[in-house]
Amino acid sequence: MRIGKMKAAVIPVVFTGFAFLTSCGLIGGGGEEVSPTTGWRYNDPENGGFEVKTAYEQPTGPGLVFIEGGTFTMGRVEQDVMYDWNNIPRRVTVTSFYMDETEVRNVDYREYLYWLARVYKSYPEVYRQALPDTLVWRSPLAYNEPYVKYYFRFPAYNDYPVVGVNWLQANDYCSWRTDRVNEKILIDEGILNPDPNQTDENSFNTEAYLAGQYEGNVNQNLPSLNPNQESRRVTLEDGILLPAYRLPTEAEWEYAALALIGNTYDERLYERRLYPWDGHYLRNASRKYRGRFMANFVRGNGDYMGLAGDLNDNAAITAPVKSYWPNDYGLYCMAGNVNEWVADVYRQLNSVEVDPLNPFRGNIYKVLVTDQDGNVAEKDSLGRLRYREVTPEEVADRYNYQKADYRNYKDGDLQSAISNSDDWKGEDKGTGQMYAQDAANNDFTTLVNDRARVYKGGSWMDRAYWLIPSTRRFLDERSARADIGFRCAMTRVGSPAGN
Repeated sequence: MRIGKMKAAVIPVVFTGFAFLTSCGLIGGGGEEVSPTTGWRYNDPENGGFEVKTAYEQPTGPGLVFIEGGTFTMGRVEQDVMYDWNNIPRRVTVTSFYMDETEVRNVDYREYLYWLARVYKSYPEVYRQALPDTLVWRSPLAYNEPYVKYYFRFPAYNDYPVVGVNWLQANDYCSWRTDRVNEKILIDEGILNPDPNQTDENSFNTEAYLAGQYEGNVNQNLPSLNPNQESRRVTLEDGILLPAYRLPTEAEWEYAALALIGNTYDERLYERRLYPWDGHYLRNASRKYRGRFMANFVRGNGDYMGLAGDLNDNAAITAPVKSYWPNDYGLYCMAGNVNEWVADVYRQLNSVEVDPLNPFRGNIYKVLVTDQDGNVAEKDSLGRLRYREVTPEEVADRYNYQKADYRNYKDGDLQSAISNSDDWKGEDKGTGQMYAQDAANNDFTTLVNDRARVYKGGSWMDRAYWLIPSTRRFLDERSARADIGFRCAMTRVGSPAGN
């Protein structure tokens, strides 16, 4: 048994949703009581007890807001003053999903750390690896040391967005949140009893539970219609557990930030937004709040908060996560306050090559580790199932993908190039970088590589240009800053329409 890595699985486990058993009828998904293909009755012990649950709508998980999907023009349609040309506009479709109403707060992240320290007693390094880097506040020519000491821990900052968290840590937080929410669901359903004494590998993990590798403090399992057993565990087909919390894709984040649902009528978009609100101005246009800033950003050189007596954005650094006004989806601070990590690997050519449906760059296909009999291998010492990348032999005959790692697919590097020019030398075809080395001219590559992750939204230390949802920047996934936080998303299963 080995110590598990604090790293989220690349392929999120998608569950079928959550339904209260007391109100869930045992009939077919389409309302049938009899199988239209075999004629056998569903949910009948005399027929073997094949169970089919009633169709239902996925509820909204804690902290989330439903984002109805649709088509939109992703990318920059205004002047690119940075001349990066790294987000060329194109029409894409984003399916419905859920997103956090606010950025993850300091108190939320401290709850996570408390759980790690309490449960993983044998592995204190897990807690240490999850700590945010509070030194991100230090600056060579500024007195920011009070933020180093107080910003993350002091209760006055409880509702402020957590910063100093790198991309890998943000993914770990999403995985932890998935397990805590699903454990609470099973407790509320009367299936499990609370177990505050769970430790190390005997801690609740959604995937391990579904694989039969977590027992827990059982109150009462589900009654079974299988004539050969009296009760059974919850399965994926029961639709009780929620899908995984995760980071949003770049397309999802940009779509949710623009919130064009407020600017449509009979499938007609009558005004494209520059910011997450109407108009081309940064101040509120309503009579009651006229002239107040809509976001937390830098107004000009040295002006972080306005003049004493009328602090316009009321924030020298970050602000509480429910400051300012939500957009038409009900999301707060989708412009300003802190930048936010998204799931994508950064590439300049991303907009040209990605799929038009749910565009995303960063797919790494993994499968569960199995034993010699093909069963799911024993969970690791942190209670998590183990994954591995698929081998070339496993995907050689597939139509839809022929390798495991597609982070640098069609991004301009040598592996993706169409031309086989004699100017490019060397045997290494998988550089993991956007451009390969030109051996003839000894002209090396860009710094963009497979660890470069996109962040978006603008922050308390950015000018208004970066508040535009289509702007994008990147940072190494192992790095953290005082102006970058994150929020979680969740896949919507079933109908794209809301409840």
